[in-house]
Amino acid sequence: MKSSINRRSFIKRGTVAAGSIYAAKYLGFPQILSARQPDDILDCAIIGCGGRGGTHIEQVLLQKQNFAALVDPDDKQIAAKMKILQGKGVDTSKIKTFSDYRQMFDKMGKHISAAFVAAPNHHHFGAAMTALEAGVNVYCEKPLTHDISEARRLREAAAKYSKVATQMGNQGHCGDGYRRLCEFIWGGVIGNVTETHSWTDRANGGVGPRPPSLPVPKGMHWESWIGPAPYRDFSSDLHPHEWHGWYDFGNGSLGNMGCHVLEGAFWACKAETAESVEMEYVRGGSDERYPLGSRIRFDIPARGNMAPMKAYWYEGLNPNAPGDKFGGNHAAIGAERNLPPLIAELQAKYPDEELDRGDSGSLYVGEKGIIFTKTYGADMHILPRDKMDEIKQPPVSLPRPNVNPFVDFMKTCRAGRTDTATPFEYGARLTEFVLLGNMAQHAGPHNLVKWDTAAMRVSNNAELNRWVHCEARKGWPV
Repeated sequence: MKSSINRRSFIKRGTVAAGSIYAAKYLGFPQILSARQPDDILDCAIIGCGGRGGTHIEQVLLQKQNFAALVDPDDKQIAAKMKILQGKGVDTSKIKTFSDYRQMFDKMGKHISAAFVAAPNHHHFGAAMTALEAGVNVYCEKPLTHDISEARRLREAAAKYSKVATQMGNQGHCGDGYRRLCEFIWGGVIGNVTETHSWTDRANGGVGPRPPSLPVPKGMHWESWIGPAPYRDFSSDLHPHEWHGWYDFGNGSLGNMGCHVLEGAFWACKAETAESVEMEYVRGGSDERYPLGSRIRFDIPARGNMAPMKAYWYEGLNPNAPGDKFGGNHAAIGAERNLPPLIAELQAKYPDEELDRGDSGSLYVGEKGIIFTKTYGADMHILPRDKMDEIKQPPVSLPRPNVNPFVDFMKTCRAGRTDTATPFEYGARLTEFVLLGNMAQHAGPHNLVKWDTAAMRVSNNAELNRWVHCEARKGWPV
């Protein structure tokens, strides 16, 4: 495997860190340093300051950790966050700023103990891999990577650098809902699950060609923003948020919400892979853009004592919604939402349930009953709700972190441990499962995609394999 960081630079940094008092005080090289005390302070680098990056900064502030570096190709984003930190009493004169995470790691990797990655999806792999190879604990937003090959390689790297703490941001995995769902399904409360239905109102896609090119705004380091992706001119439909809807940079609504909403099917139903996937209908989209709405079927083979099942994904707008001028965040409400037909049937049967009120949710259909969960696995219960008082509930068997993933990650790093709630080993597998849905979207409606998990390839359509591994531009981690 080709290294994603200059080896000479890495060895030099390792030599310096091993002999410095600074590295002993902070946690810059977890594979070198011995046990740390729980009150150690992390020197944190925030990679991507807009959007979710603001939440990362807020969480580091709440945990009273140190800011060592801010990285963002948009000078305005850095300036805005520096102003916020100043208002919170942080001495920003000690914070280094960069437009490129590669430069940050090269210049001060030995002074970083934890990196928080909130850049667009096409940067997740490069930033996370560079952190791993530099021995820096790393937290990365979901989906962990932009393509399936990156997920496999990052999972392998996390195993290799096993003394580095890793975490994929996934709130649901730290909470009670999905853990209780696992206990119910594994305990046979609803019998064999035959199908699941998961939905989100996100419409991260579009229609039509690329918008006109525009001059790069002052203070925007566009080459750094494009990074490993194929180059294109700046436009209003990419930065700061609309990149989600473009193949080259994001993963559509699946990338935005799939790791949250499909985790119940993945974890509780042990659906770690699919033998095939198919997009059953689509609304919008193009050769470069994800759809505004689609339904995808995952065909899950038998797993241990679990029978084969179907996992369905519904996103954005239903196929009959008027107009296509949606995108960015949430779809329109009411009849335009793309919801499972089963919801209407259950709503009529159980009018007090309000199954369609949240932005996302899932239904788990078993031989002996149906379970409902909201986003992140919240409000897990059997339908109807009053049945929960009648059944024999399984015992609590899974641990409950009961903290958000940021707190879990920082506490783990400060204690010198690596046992986070959602390490890359798990996050990469969940990401790979979710991104199989993107393969169905690339294939188009009614085109079955047969997936060979062991070979990591589409077996019935060789053209689709270009989306399994997207080539990086020269100079970027590959």
